Amino acid sequence: MERNELLHLASGTMDRRSFLRLSGVLGIGLATAGLAIPTGAEAIRFNHKLYKISKTRLAMGTFVSMTLLHTSRDQSEAAMEEAFLEIDRLARAISRFDETTPVAQLNREGMLKDVPPEMAEVIGRSLAYYRISNGAFDISVKPVVDLFKQKFSDGTGMGPSDAELREALRVVNGSDIEFTGRTVRFKRPGMGITLDGIAKGYIVDRASAVLSRNGITNHLINAGGDIRTVGSRRDGKPWTIAVQDPKKKGHYPDIIHLTDGAVATSGNYEIYFDREKMFHHIVDPRTGQSPAESASVSVLADTAMEADALSTTVFVMAPERGTRFINSRPRCESLVVTKDNQKVTSSGWKSAAI
Repeated sequence: MERNELLHLASGTMDRRSFLRLSGVLGIGLATAGLAIPTGAEAIRFNHKLYKISKTRLAMGTFVSMTLLHTSRDQSEAAMEEAFLEIDRLARAISRFDETTPVAQLNREGMLKDVPPEMAEVIGRSLAYYRISNGAFDISVKPVVDLFKQKFSDGTGMGPSDAELREALRVVNGSDIEFTGRTVRFKRPGMGITLDGIAKGYIVDRASAVLSRNGITNHLINAGGDIRTVGSRRDGKPWTIAVQDPKKKGHYPDIIHLTDGAVATSGNYEIYFDREKMFHHIVDPRTGQSPAESASVSVLADTAMEADALSTTVFVMAPERGTRFINSRPRCESLVVTKDNQKVTSSGWKSAAI
């Protein structure tokens, strides 16, 4: 099962064997044995005034979980269903794997007029992060990612040659994406974009907005490590989130407490092409290589989209440089776990109140 197939899977029942196979494809670690995917919303009544509603579905190539606290079970379940529908709609709209989408059309033709609003917003923000990161965050790395996938799917287990990487890098340059209002154009033939480093966070924010609009003022959404929280738990305390252990041994690098904010974690364990994890889905746009100094990067920010984009950015940068970059950003904090299991934190990580 390939990642592009996963992006089109709808929610539904899943047996244990299928779940474990999917977990292997996605690089998902199981916190406990026998984890099951609920087919319906789980509702727990704390008292006569409050329900906790939770549900997990497959979407965007990962597992998306929502936890809602509200006085009305019916209102919560209706809002949750609307939020999941928004996730599915946006995932389809900005997928690069579905040949019918505007993103696929842009990659195929090199130009797109009347860019849909959602796609325009994500591209606009992507190019802003490209500029502030001095090119470390670059959505034009698609040719290199495609090269990795092609080379490792031919059965030889061999990565791309230096010559092949140089050829792919020839058309990787975010400055060659011309974006004016509702029109986007590539300045070089053969270019392509992937929104994988930012789109999931954007979609999580949109789903959270649906819940808030429906009066669900206390909720948490977790989309494979992109987490958005609003409000608090039933005891009025912040939501508690464990940072994923890159080695998947349950030794969590840190615990985060959030009320209204977001955290995203990027890791070399998520999606990789070779057994040694030297080639994974995070690519340095300058070298065409997957950065090797970090095992995972977690970023706290006001929105999941910002946390998503910046966690990718810091991963591309060396840990020290990436941490200095986060220190320069308002209301952002970061935790880098290096390949040697050392922790590098931004100046306000421990005292962050987002």
